Amino acid sequence: MGGNTTAATGKGFAIGSAVLTSLALLAAFKTAASITTIDVSKSTVLAAALFGAMLPSIFAALTMMAVGRSAADMIGEVRRQFKEYNLLGTDPNRKIGTPDCDTCIAISTKASLQEMVIPGFLAIVAPLFIGYLLNGESLGGMLVGGITSGCMLAIYMANAGGAWDNAKKWIEAGGLMKAYNKEKHEGGKGSDWHKAAVTGDTVGDPFKDTSGPALNILIKLMTMIALVFGSTFPNANSPVIGSSDGQTCGGDGTYCYWWVGTIIGVLFLVFAFSFWIWQRAQGFGKIDFDQKDTIGARETGDIQLTDQRKVEDDARLDDIQPSGV
Repeated sequence: MGGNTTAATGKGFAIGSAVLTSLALLAAFKTAASITTIDVSKSTVLAAALFGAMLPSIFAALTMMAVGRSAADMIGEVRRQFKEYNLLGTDPNRKIGTPDCDTCIAISTKASLQEMVIPGFLAIVAPLFIGYLLNGESLGGMLVGGITSGCMLAIYMANAGGAWDNAKKWIEAGGLMKAYNKEKHEGGKGSDWHKAAVTGDTVGDPFKDTSGPALNILIKLMTMIALVFGSTFPNANSPVIGSSDGQTCGGDGTYCYWWVGTIIGVLFLVFAFSFWIWQRAQGFGKIDFDQKDTIGARETGDIQLTDQRKVEDDARLDDIQPSGV
C-alpha cells in the first residue's frame, strides 16, 4: 500500500511538471501566433475552451477501453494455452507443456501500438481543427480548457486508482477481518468484499497506470502542436488564401480558414471510424465473458466448462465446514 502512496506522490509531481511545461509552451504559442490576449468573453473562445475541457475525458475513455480490449485478448490467449498445453496438469495422460510467453508479449506490444492510433491522432488533430476552423485566439482558449481539465482529471485518476488498489491489498492483508471482526470467508481473501475490491481494482489499475499518466502527454502534445503551427493560424493580418490582391482576413481572423479546419476534422472522423471498423473486424479484444473456463475437470481428459457460481459456492462450503466433516 505504501508503494501506491509513493507512486501517487510522484505522479503528482509529474502532473505539475506537465502543467508548467504546457504553460510555457502556451506562452510561446501566443508569441508565435501574434496573440496578445485570450478573451473568454468571446463566444468562439469560450466554445473552444469547453471543447478543450472535454478532450481529456474523451482521451481517458479511449485509453480505458483500450486496456479492456487488450486484457480481453490476453485472457483469451491464456485460456487457449491452459487448454492446449495442459499447463495446469488437468489431463494426467498428457505432459505439462511450456507456456508460450512470446505470443503474450506480441499481443501486449501490438495492443500498445494499435490502440494508441486514434488517441494519438486526436491529440494532434484537435489543435489544428480549432486553430484553422476558428482562429489562433480560440485555439488558446482550447489549450487553457484542456490544460485545466486535464490537470484535475489526471490528479483524480492517480489518487482514485491508488485508493482502489490499496483497498484490495488492505482486504488481502486481513485489514477488514481485524477492523470488523469477521471470519476469512466473510471479509478475507475470496470473500464477496474481496471480489468487489478486485473488480474495483480492474478499473483502478488503468486509472493510475494508463489513463492518468497519459493525460500528461496529451496536454503537452496539444500545446506543442499549437506552437509548431502557431504562425499559420488565421488572425487579422493573415492573407486570404486564393486572393490575388493581398486581401487580409481582418477582424480577429475568425472563420477565415474555416474550410481547412473542416477538411482536417472530416478526414480525422473518416479515418477514426474506418480504423475502428477494421479493428472490430479483426476481432481484437472480443471474448465471451459469460463463458468462464473452470480448470479442474478430469473426467474426459479435457478441460470442461462448468458453472462458475457452483464452483465458487462449493469452495466456500469447503472453507466453512469443520475439518472433521
